[in-house]
Amino acid sequence: MARDLVFEIGVEEIPSAALYDAVSQLRGLAEKRLKSLLLGYEDVRVYGSPRRLVVLVLGLAERQEDLHQKVKGPAAKSAFGSDGRPTPAAVGFARGKGVDVAALVRGEEGGKEYVYAVIDREGAASADVLPEALASLAADIQWPKSQRWGSGDARFIRPVRWLLALHGSDVVRVRFAGLVADRLTWGHRFLAANPISVPDADQYFEALERGKVMVDGATRAEFLREGIDATAGSAGARAVVPEKVFAEVVNLVEYPTVAVGHFDAAFLRVPREVLETAMESHQRYFPLESAEGTLTDGFIVAHNGDPDRTEAIVRGHERVIRARLADAAFFYDEDLKANMEDWVERLETSVFHEKLGTLAAKTERIETLVGVLAEICGAGPDTSAAAVRAAHLAKADLVSHAVVEFPALQGVMGRYYALAAGEEPEVADAILEHYRPRFAGDALPGSAAGMLLSAADKLDTICGIFAIGQGPTGSADPYALRRSAIGVLAMILEGGLAITLDRAIEASLESYRDAASFEPADVGAAISAFFKGRLGVLLRDRGLAHDIISAVLLDNTVDDPADVLARATALTTMRASDAGADVLVAFKRAANLADPSAGVRPDATSMGPQEKALYEAVLGVRMDLSAAITRRSYDEAIGLLASLRDPVDAFFEGVLVMDPDETVRHNRLALLNMVIEPFAGFADLAALEG
Repeated sequence: MARDLVFEIGVEEIPSAALYDAVSQLRGLAEKRLKSLLLGYEDVRVYGSPRRLVVLVLGLAERQEDLHQKVKGPAAKSAFGSDGRPTPAAVGFARGKGVDVAALVRGEEGGKEYVYAVIDREGAASADVLPEALASLAADIQWPKSQRWGSGDARFIRPVRWLLALHGSDVVRVRFAGLVADRLTWGHRFLAANPISVPDADQYFEALERGKVMVDGATRAEFLREGIDATAGSAGARAVVPEKVFAEVVNLVEYPTVAVGHFDAAFLRVPREVLETAMESHQRYFPLESAEGTLTDGFIVAHNGDPDRTEAIVRGHERVIRARLADAAFFYDEDLKANMEDWVERLETSVFHEKLGTLAAKTERIETLVGVLAEICGAGPDTSAAAVRAAHLAKADLVSHAVVEFPALQGVMGRYYALAAGEEPEVADAILEHYRPRFAGDALPGSAAGMLLSAADKLDTICGIFAIGQGPTGSADPYALRRSAIGVLAMILEGGLAITLDRAIEASLESYRDAASFEPADVGAAISAFFKGRLGVLLRDRGLAHDIISAVLLDNTVDDPADVLARATALTTMRASDAGADVLVAFKRAANLADPSAGVRPDATSMGPQEKALYEAVLGVRMDLSAAITRRSYDEAIGLLASLRDPVDAFFEGVLVMDPDETVRHNRLALLNMVIEPFAGFADLAALEG
């Protein structure tokens, strides 16, 4: 008869992120262990709260399945010597399979004789194998940091304080961290002082409810969300709930109580982002805003204490946030007294990279590069001037008091300080926007100046790191260059930033000539190949077929990503059209026999009528095709290529390409080379499948 199994590891409070990771690991570990033990079950569920990790196995079998297995070993001639005695190979194989070497049997497979271990093992009772299996589950969890405590050798994220393990009503005597499991659990630290006895595994959750513990994270999240919404609504406001902060709070409480606190409304003169960061990042509070979207002097706190003491708990939180906001207001006021140009000078003391100099040097480089990018994309003088001025001030706020205290506000505070200093709004906005996009799917800079500055900043970092030979490897990208490259490409493909990469990379590398020793051509090629790889990822994420992507990524450089996307889109449309079929047939018939060694200059004077017709058709297409590609009118280009279908078909029907006469054969191969040459100017159609 199958019964449920519950295994609880009781610990001191586990950090939120580590708890999420452990819950994720435990499910896979448990399933793998049960499978290896041949223990049948219905389902595995894993739960976690700050003080406990729980594995619940529904319908766990009472016994292991019997094992009947025939395992192939070494060749018989390797397993036994000429005297018939087993060799070390046979002895080792038998030992590894848990059988006596004398029990090995011979058998033939594929015309060769091997030895086999025949394993017939009766399944053991679950009670006999579970203690060791569950102890290994606890030991196998990988933590970012672990610790030892007391005099024991066990390592865990926090000290383990109790173990509960029940298979049905039977206690499983798991031994881990100097403890032996029993049927006792502990409830909420403040709301359930005494241990709780659990009669049976199927009564575990009922026992935790009595102990004021919501062990299921999803249940806690739902309860917390409803509490936040209801409490904010009763205060006539709505809560600002960043998902990252909310997820962290879910794992900081076992029985959440939600309440409203307040701070001095005078602090509302400080930029909203500063107040929100102080409340969310430092204290895990949820700010309240009015129906109009303005920040109020209220905040939501979710605490893990006694609900009857909520008023006193909230007063304590109010005292804490008052001090935090007072510090933030002081930093802000002090920063407003400073001169941003002084901050720019202080960047000389801040290292960008030990091999690439200071942030001041980086600032000078991106000022220059912004000007080059503005020229490439034909930006107007006002946009160019705003981008260059913003580049000069972009990193200044990194040495401000507010950003030193709240690093996440880099750029945000730069915008506030630039506006306070009388800079143009376009300059201030570009300072804020130049960190965007920060990740895949993030908002792009909203202004042309912001995009120019963002691209210059990201390109400078990419080129500098490649120049010193520290570009990403297969498993490591410590400078987040892939993210930076995707950001640049997103601005080109989605934001309309009309820059070309070859010139941008060349200009950026030029600014590093005095800072690092490298070969510009080699490093430039490596950076182009890097962008090509990232562009391939973006195109794949857009749903484009892999062979389409291969066809448009023609070489190791991707100078114009927007054009690559346009070609890929046109090819995708082409493949589904009649014209596309004509293009592919014309190309493949010509490409199948084309010989590059024959060149692309056939002698027209010796051609027959079908050859002459094809020759003239290609001549007629080439000039118009080149113009269409220059205009990026790819539908027109496809139509021109499709027009070659009929003369190509007529050529193959009326002409023997591989003529016995070498001169005739060479001329016809040159004509075929001439036919496929225009296709190469559009895409590598040979990469297309089907």
